[in-house]
Amino acid sequence: MTMKRRFTLSALAASLLLAGPVVQAEITDNEIRIGYLADMSGAYRDPIGPLGEDAIQMAIDDMGGSVAGANVVVFSADDRLSADVGASIVREWIDQRNVDMVTGLVASSVTLAAIRLLEEENRLGLVNGAVSSGITNESCTANHIHWVYDTWAMSNGTAKAITQEGNQNWYLLSADYAFGHALESDVERVVIENGGEIVGRARHPFPSNDFSSFMLQAQASGADVIALNNAGSDTTNAIISAGEFGITQAGQVLAGMVLFSTDVRSVGLEAAQGLQFTTAWFYDLNEETRAWAERFRERTGSMPTQVHAGLYSSTLHYLQAIEAIGTDDTQAVRRQMAATPINDVFATDGYIREDGRMVHDMYLVEVKTPEESQDEDDLFRLVRTIPAEEAFRPLSESVCHLVNNDA
Repeated sequence: MTMKRRFTLSALAASLLLAGPVVQAEITDNEIRIGYLADMSGAYRDPIGPLGEDAIQMAIDDMGGSVAGANVVVFSADDRLSADVGASIVREWIDQRNVDMVTGLVASSVTLAAIRLLEEENRLGLVNGAVSSGITNESCTANHIHWVYDTWAMSNGTAKAITQEGNQNWYLLSADYAFGHALESDVERVVIENGGEIVGRARHPFPSNDFSSFMLQAQASGADVIALNNAGSDTTNAIISAGEFGITQAGQVLAGMVLFSTDVRSVGLEAAQGLQFTTAWFYDLNEETRAWAERFRERTGSMPTQVHAGLYSSTLHYLQAIEAIGTDDTQAVRRQMAATPINDVFATDGYIREDGRMVHDMYLVEVKTPEESQDEDDLFRLVRTIPAEEAFRPLSESVCHLVNNDA
């Protein structure tokens, strides 16, 4: 997407804001109510989990604790990685607590169930944890925005780079649910587009503790690359298992499609060194990101992941939109968010497309060796910045009903 196209989108968003229905300037219940729905106890607890609420609260604090004269209230709950549980919580928040916005939204299966409810009830969803690219493609709505990453971006960055290095034969090991299926499909597309071949595949139960049989199958396939189309504890367990079977020592490449800094710390640099993966953010990007990460660590005792940074950024942008227009009306706020560029610790010149995808630069990084690392937080080396226009699915390929590809 060219700068002219980006300006046109911003101008369109601004015109929609001006042309939208006149909304009485008011805050419902005189409170801005946010629901934080995430996995607090399972596979995604460490990279997102309870500390996500701290990131949200940091954004609230940076707005002075209130917005447009109204207090900001946060509810949080553990979805237990269940679509039914997640949908039930969102339903309760809407019916009994009249929440304005739901964020977190980590497992793709939970997210897909939640965004249907949010659309029905005209509430806003800010998706930060879920990775399935279908969230702003076939499952797009005018009631949610996908902020941090997606499977199209992750596979486009990592699989493209590894295939172009000459590793042509791939084995795909995927989590057996919506996210894993979407990532598997996107990785396969990128590998084939770049002249590679899929020589085998398997799907593992979600979540899983034992990857021994799966690693033996992958090893026996003779593939150049074993792609881990999973995340959280599934990824770390798979990396540990691969180490036990000497996968990388024997010459096969292990490619983590969705990795977090917490995963690398969990398995250690000795096991993770050399892994290349795509990320939306890491703390050592610049002085501003380092300063914000230190604030987060002072508050929580832990360094933030890319999702924590995304939760801060999306919440801040949401609250700034309410401050600007003086109402928490869902569609008015969404129009204001789309009309305003995102410039903060997470993104530079980010923008929200008509399909609900927040578009920003992504980064291909490599895990450092123990010898290269200067301290416990010095984990990654930047290989390449992937420009925003290249990072995400082009609108010309979108099937989102909000996108007019006939124009």
